[in-house]
Amino acid sequence: MTENGTWPSIDELRQAVLRSWRDSPTRFTEDTHAERDLLLGAYRDRVFVELAQNAADAAALVGEPGRVRVRVVDGELRVANTGAPLDQRGVAALASLRASGKDDVAGRVDEDTEGSTTRGLVGRFGVGFAAVLSVTSEPRVVSRTGGVAFSETRTRQVWDAAEVPVLRLPWPLSEDEPPVPDGFDTEVRLPLRTDPREVLERIEAEVADVLLVLPWLAEVDVEGRRWTRRADGDEVVLTAPDGERTRWLTHRGEGCVWAVPVTAEGVPRPLVDDVLHAPTPTDERLSLPARLLSTSVPTEPSRRRVLASADSPDVVRALRAAAEAYPGLVRRLPARYRLALVPRPGFPLSDVDGLLRDLVTTRLTDDAWLPSAVSGELPGHGARVLDIDSPRLVELLAETVPGLVAAPLCGREAARTSSAVQARPLGAAELVESLAGVERPAPWWRAVYAELFAAVERTEVDLDELGALPVPLVDGRTVPGARGVLLTDDVAGDIAALDVPGLHVVHPEAAHPLLQRLGATSAGPAELLRSPAVIDAVGRSLDDALAGLDVEPLIDAVLSWVTVVGAVRDVELGALALPTASGWRRADELVLPDAAILEVLDPDAVGDDAPFEVVADEAVRRWGREALVAVGVRDGFTVLDEGFDEGFDPDDPDSAEPPIPDLDLVADDAWPRAVRLLASEPDTWRALTAPDGRVRDWLSSNALLAGRPPRQWRLPSAEGLVGLFDPVPDVGLTDELLVLLGVRTELTVSDAADAESVCAGLGDENREVPPGLVLRAHSALSRLEPDDVEPPERVRTLAGTVCDAADAVVLDAPWLIAIWPSERLVAAADFADAPALADVLDLPLAGDETAVTVADDGEFVAWADLPAIVEIADLVGVAVPDGGVVLHEELRVDGVPVSWWNDGELHAADSPEGLARAFAWAADKWADRVFIERLLDEPDPRVVLG
Repeated sequence: MTENGTWPSIDELRQAVLRSWRDSPTRFTEDTHAERDLLLGAYRDRVFVELAQNAADAAALVGEPGRVRVRVVDGELRVANTGAPLDQRGVAALASLRASGKDDVAGRVDEDTEGSTTRGLVGRFGVGFAAVLSVTSEPRVVSRTGGVAFSETRTRQVWDAAEVPVLRLPWPLSEDEPPVPDGFDTEVRLPLRTDPREVLERIEAEVADVLLVLPWLAEVDVEGRRWTRRADGDEVVLTAPDGERTRWLTHRGEGCVWAVPVTAEGVPRPLVDDVLHAPTPTDERLSLPARLLSTSVPTEPSRRRVLASADSPDVVRALRAAAEAYPGLVRRLPARYRLALVPRPGFPLSDVDGLLRDLVTTRLTDDAWLPSAVSGELPGHGARVLDIDSPRLVELLAETVPGLVAAPLCGREAARTSSAVQARPLGAAELVESLAGVERPAPWWRAVYAELFAAVERTEVDLDELGALPVPLVDGRTVPGARGVLLTDDVAGDIAALDVPGLHVVHPEAAHPLLQRLGATSAGPAELLRSPAVIDAVGRSLDDALAGLDVEPLIDAVLSWVTVVGAVRDVELGALALPTASGWRRADELVLPDAAILEVLDPDAVGDDAPFEVVADEAVRRWGREALVAVGVRDGFTVLDEGFDEGFDPDDPDSAEPPIPDLDLVADDAWPRAVRLLASEPDTWRALTAPDGRVRDWLSSNALLAGRPPRQWRLPSAEGLVGLFDPVPDVGLTDELLVLLGVRTELTVSDAADAESVCAGLGDENREVPPGLVLRAHSALSRLEPDDVEPPERVRTLAGTVCDAADAVVLDAPWLIAIWPSERLVAAADFADAPALADVLDLPLAGDETAVTVADDGEFVAWADLPAIVEIADLVGVAVPDGGVVLHEELRVDGVPVSWWNDGELHAADSPEGLARAFAWAADKWADRVFIERLLDEPDPRVVLG
């Protein structure tokens, strides 16, 4: 090197170029056009990028991270760097528009920045230096080993042309060229022909990208504002002048580097719109979430576009190699963030982008990178992603669903994103299907329900999708779907030991509100007792017990439930098997050892083959009186919920079960005690006093007081029934209870049983029944339906005597009394009742049995022509009837003298008695016939008034 800092070869290079121009004018033209093309096309706006690449190469050559300093001094941009200084090869490269000074290893991006002084070169002092011409026409390169200058002005001095290439003729530096700044090895000095502020702003905007692309640069200082680059494991940390740090996660592959910005916590910040870096930025737009820095993608000399086209073999080969490295970058991320690097759907931003996206997506589909919920990693096509946002649910399902992706990669967004690499979403319906047949502990199921319930509440899952969700039961089985299963509480007790087919009770450790939303029923003791499965089990418990099966768990469960809730309405538990001293019986066929009802039951009603048996003492000690009574064991009488059975006939004890069961088993002599027992219990007292009177009706016919049904007795105070009914003897019952039993207080005939009692009293010839009571009794009988009454064999006559029914007729008209003997006439209090009474007693009417002839010796006289009758009608206040009467001097019917008669025409003897009766009948004043007779004897107002 010469004393002025130049090499002797600079002049030789310049002279060689000038000779080539002189020897071939077209060469000059070519150089001029080539430089213009580089300036206007390939390297416009790339001043700092190209200078930084040279600085990075210089640092790589010495194996130490480099520094770059940018200053503007007196309108001149000065870019200084550390590293290998300018040498003769560099000068030759700068003066060549078609060559670069890089060696055969240049252009490769190494995996690290250490261990080599020649690797990692991007292209030092090559055609890219032409970028400086966008800001200057007088560039200089000053190094601690020398320097070189280029000048449009000096070139024009040796070559006369309208346009000259600046970078073809190297010139030595001037004698007064300032040295390189301390601490630096080379400085490029560019007198600016543009506004320095614009140049500095553009450089500051590019610094961060340049540091990321060029691993051998560690620092860039622009006018005192310092940017730094630091490697932190797989990450590159870029620090801006204001202290703000930008982190990039990187992964190197064959001929490429992938990088994605991350936060300090390692959270990726995917890119949206980027360009291919080869390795410096090109114009090929990319939409991938990460940045591709590649030295193997062939580009045009300008490095702005790929060489040829995106589908050329070399480009495809390089992009495929980059795509194969892409999963490596994804795997460097924490598992929870990996989906951020899956390419998003959308139109490609360029041909390169479309091809690279397809290649990357294919690699993510085939390579393992998704974290498995069990262990290891899964390829996209072999993965299942839960589309419910529930990391806990993923953990629970890890061993159940093959290929499930680990949490927290779950939820609809995760499923949608991963579907781009053929991962299959796992929806709620498929999840339920995958759980069919799975055996897991009950707490595991509850945890699954809790997560699904939360998803339902968030409206992520529709309840309909969970209809077949398996449910574990207390008996160890699992059933599909919650509908019909029972959710028990603590009060229900331990029912795991129950072997009740069809009783689907959720295991208590699996119980969850979700099951209720899906149709499960909350089941306390009452609901369990109502469940069809328990009712069926109770119904067959006696057969099971007699067959030797263990029914005690069922008995324990049922009795513990009724201990809590008592007897459950509409639930019949009487079939429950319970022990006796000799074996097993239904609960409703048992009585307590000290039951009050034992005192009134017939002795034959209790025993081995009897309707009742005594429950075992041990059962009472074990389960208690209340629980046993609640399932039907008798202490006292009970009341059927439905009262009388359909078709019950109180007159026929065998027609149906009595309204209070077991009344038909009362001993004949125990009825007074039985009635007192009925009156002592609220339920039976309510039944006894119910308005419908059903119990009273049965007792009145079937109970016995002193050997007779109550309805055959009267209270001693019922004097209106003297002669017809006997007073009830003292049986130790109050009058109120006697009346409730049906003991009579008045004459009533309301049913067949009443009719039978009344007819029996009337037909008893040993009784002296007052005539008025007889008439009233016959009128009461006439109001019954004939089909409801059994006709008596003997009847009470008008004479007060008793005769065979075959000899009696019913008096249906007053004039018949004159020709029929009273010992054959049966009469009611009112002649209008006669036809109905005849039907009830199955007797003929006297009128139908009478065929007589009236003597034809009378004279017809109109009522109005009889002054006495007219006067009497006026006195009693009635109108004179139409028609008249046939008067006879002596009236005879079949030779029998009578006072009056009616054969369709009224006849009367000419006497007050006959005329009064005929007139009273005609005037519808039959009740006043005796009074009218007196008036005929003495037609005086004083008779009426007195």
